[in-house]
Amino acid sequence: MKIALIDTLHANLRSVQRALHEAANQLGAQAAARVEVLRTHDPESIKSADKIVVPGQGGFGDCLHGLRNRGMHEAILEKVSSGTIYLGICLGLQALFESSSESPGVPGLGLFRGSCEKLEPVPGIKVPHMGWNQLSITNGGHSVLESAGGDGTWVYFVHSFHGVPEDQNIVKATVDHGPHRITAAIARDNVIATQFHPEKSQRAGIRLLQGFLAL
Repeated sequence: MKIALIDTLHANLRSVQRALHEAANQLGAQAAARVEVLRTHDPESIKSADKIVVPGQGGFGDCLHGLRNRGMHEAILEKVSSGTIYLGICLGLQALFESSSESPGVPGLGLFRGSCEKLEPVPGIKVPHMGWNQLSITNGGHSVLESAGGDGTWVYFVHSFHGVPEDQNIVKATVDHGPHRITAAIARDNVIATQFHPEKSQRAGIRLLQGFLAL
C-alpha cells in the first residue's frame, strides 16, 4: 500500500509520517511490511498512490499555493474523483472547501461547498483553539472516528479557523469551544478529514490512523 504524504511545504511531515508508521507497526509485522509512506510534492507520485494524506500547518493561502504551484491539486482531484481514499489533517480539511476568510481570493480545492471561518475570541475563551477537546459524533459518524474511540474521545487541536459546510450532513464530529461549535471531522464517500491532529492525539490518534489504513 503506497501512501502519498503530500508536501505542501507548510506541514510537519515527519511527525505525521512517524505516526503512520507507528500505526502500521502496531497492526503487526505483515501490515507494516505492506505500508509505504512516501513524502512527495510530485504529481506523478500522487497519481500512483493507493491513498493520500494531506496534512498542513500555517495559513490557508500558503497551503493552497503550495498545492497549485506544483500541480498537486490537479493530481489530488483526479485521484479523489477516481475513488482513492483521502485523509486530510487540519489545513488538509480546510483545503477541501471553496474558500477561507483567512485568505480572500484564494480558491480551495472545492470538493465541498462552503468556506472556512475564523473563530472569534470572546471573554475567557482563547483563540487559537489549542489543546485537548472531546469529540461529539454526529450524522452517524465514520468508521475511522470509531477506531479512534468514537463519541467522547479526547483529541488535540491547534487552529484559528474551521470549516463551515453548506451541507451539514458531511459533518461527522464536532467539539465545543466556549460558544463555538467547531467542525472537528467531515466525510463523504472516499474523503475523510479531521480538524484535529491525529499525530498529536496520542493513542486515539494512532487508533484513528489504523482505521484509515484499514479502509
